[in-house]
Amino acid sequence: MKIVVLGGGVIGVTSAWYLAKDGHEVTVIDRNAAVGEDTTFANAGQISPGYSAPWAAPGIPLKALKWLFQRHAPLIVQPQMDWRKLSWMARMLRNCTEARYEVNKGRMVRLAEYSRDCLTEIRDETGIDFDNRQQGTLQLFRTQKQVDGAAKDIKVLEKGGVRYEVLDAAGCVRAEPGLAGARDLIAGGLRLPGDETGDCHMFTTKLAQMMASDLGVSFRAGVEIRALIQGPSGIEAVETSEGRVTADAFVVAMGNHSPDLVRPLGLKLPIYPVKGYSITAPIVAPDLAPQSTVMDETYKIAITRLGDRIRVGGMAELAGMDRSLSTKRQETLTMSVESLFKGAADQSRAVLWTGLRPMTPDGTPIIGQSGAPNLYLNTGHGTLGWTMAAGSARVLSDLVAGRASDIETADLNYDRYVAAR
Repeated sequence: MKIVVLGGGVIGVTSAWYLAKDGHEVTVIDRNAAVGEDTTFANAGQISPGYSAPWAAPGIPLKALKWLFQRHAPLIVQPQMDWRKLSWMARMLRNCTEARYEVNKGRMVRLAEYSRDCLTEIRDETGIDFDNRQQGTLQLFRTQKQVDGAAKDIKVLEKGGVRYEVLDAAGCVRAEPGLAGARDLIAGGLRLPGDETGDCHMFTTKLAQMMASDLGVSFRAGVEIRALIQGPSGIEAVETSEGRVTADAFVVAMGNHSPDLVRPLGLKLPIYPVKGYSITAPIVAPDLAPQSTVMDETYKIAITRLGDRIRVGGMAELAGMDRSLSTKRQETLTMSVESLFKGAADQSRAVLWTGLRPMTPDGTPIIGQSGAPNLYLNTGHGTLGWTMAAGSARVLSDLVAGRASDIETADLNYDRYVAAR
């Protein structure tokens, strides 16, 4: 079949990889000048199946109220009136129960664990180097309350067969020697040895180059995607700034731009842009730097070693499609990394970046067929696009081919939101 993938981030590019491997003629269209230039560009770098969890969790409503008055809050809600934001927040709050959290985290971990395995297969087959490490993730707790609260996550990890280690402060320092100078700040930690790290933009760019040269995948960059053209038997074409492009099937992997594209078809994707920030700074003291990823639970910030750099990313700001940079957010990121790995990186040369993560109210992406028989969705991965990309793409290719997937996928599609109305 001739298939057009709409979106050139890590989700769209990995989708194109599996579709091309199945023998399809694949074209990727993206509005940016090159692949991986949007949310993919400078994310936190963690591939963390064990840490996959929805933001909608028990206790979040109360925490959110407290965060309003904190200088270094992990969640910031801008006060502008936005009915789409209010609707999304209301749906998210409905998922902040123990029962919904367990269901949502369970399916997120299932997809993320599978995705890690798929990424390993791609890495082994292609030999792509993307500053990747397979040294686990350490979720670091600064308070005993956080240590005690990890019990609900451990329950889900055990149910999913995910390896983990509960560590005291000394164990955290053994796992990450660079934390030695912050020993007094640590109450404990939860280590997930199966997690990985890597530069998502580097991976996406190199995989796209390989597909173009070896698999004949066509990449059309700098092309505006305007509308899907529906015919009697499904989607016939996509209207772009360079004219109409026809195909046998279409994949929507446009992140935050997905809802607007499919709304005329009657699909109401509950995806809202959650703004995140990162700083990237060169390592100047390797012995003081993290070995892999340390997740600072207090501030919801990931600190990751990527080659000779440290990437510090996190926070969630609800501000619509605003891409402006905030020095206040940079101060929070710097505070987190310097309090734990003081002097490891040259913060005077840190580069600040922001991206808009396309998030669903329950944290799980939307993968599967839409109302039109030849239109497929692979979008809404939120903060876990890098973690879930390869597995989501593999699931999508299975659905297009009409074959059974290796994991349960029925609860990943759009129908779960239709049923909830």
